[in-house]
Amino acid sequence: MTIAWGLVLGVGLLLVASVWLWPIWLGPDGSDASAGRSFASAARERVAQAGLGGVSLPTILVVSLILAIACAALAVVLVPVVAVSAAAGTLAFLLPSALVVWRARAQRRAARVVWPDVVDHLVSAVRSGLALPESVVTLARSGPMVTRAAFSQFERDYRTSGNFSEGLDRLKDRLVDPVADRIIETLRMSREVGGNELTTVLRNLATYLRQDAAIRSEVEARQSWTVNAARLGVAAPWVVLFLLSTRPEAAAAYNSPSGVAVIVVGAALSIVAYRIMLGLGRLPEERRWFT
Repeated sequence: MTIAWGLVLGVGLLLVASVWLWPIWLGPDGSDASAGRSFASAARERVAQAGLGGVSLPTILVVSLILAIACAALAVVLVPVVAVSAAAGTLAFLLPSALVVWRARAQRRAARVVWPDVVDHLVSAVRSGLALPESVVTLARSGPMVTRAAFSQFERDYRTSGNFSEGLDRLKDRLVDPVADRIIETLRMSREVGGNELTTVLRNLATYLRQDAAIRSEVEARQSWTVNAARLGVAAPWVVLFLLSTRPEAAAAYNSPSGVAVIVVGAALSIVAYRIMLGLGRLPEERRWFT
């Protein structure tokens, strides 16, 4: 019964603090998802950004629940403290979503470096006299390796339907990137409106993207110590608490109402401090405006 109440406490704390704890519910810049998008669509976008488009949201939820129950049970065996077990279960429940967010950000960082090369390939194809759809198709073979799979699927869609605009929409859904959105909308406008300035616009965009990537890399390298300090500062007290809880007298003290209150308050302060330090050490991500 004690274990059950501990799990109920952990789930309750999770629901109360879910807005700050579960980044997968948030938009790419860490703020609320754009108006008009549901939680499910925002979560699916995060999963797609992580390159896990074949994994459904219920699968992630089930894995999170199984992992939370297993970690809570293991914590009860190792440390007979209800509050610590509840905290371990809550942390384990958040772990899959945190991994998805981490992978999505890593994918975004990797793609940020190659987008200028994508634009350069497009400029070369357009200047060589290829039609705009064929210029995009060439990226399936000559573009960066990170983006070739998405453009290969675009080639199959375009060859099948012959609809360039619909193929671009599907390409946006696969790439799930604000820079890709801007490039695709530029191509769409050029296709529908016409004009001779496409190569000039793309070259200017490539220059801007290279400058932005260089600045972000330098700033992120200098601020990485802030993120590492946040992780160390949050983990260290809990490691000490775990070690202390292995002693019977300490476990009895932490199982008392005052001991549970100390752990709950400490968990709340750790969460707030961690989120603040991450907010100070992370650059805002560009939002998607053309979804």
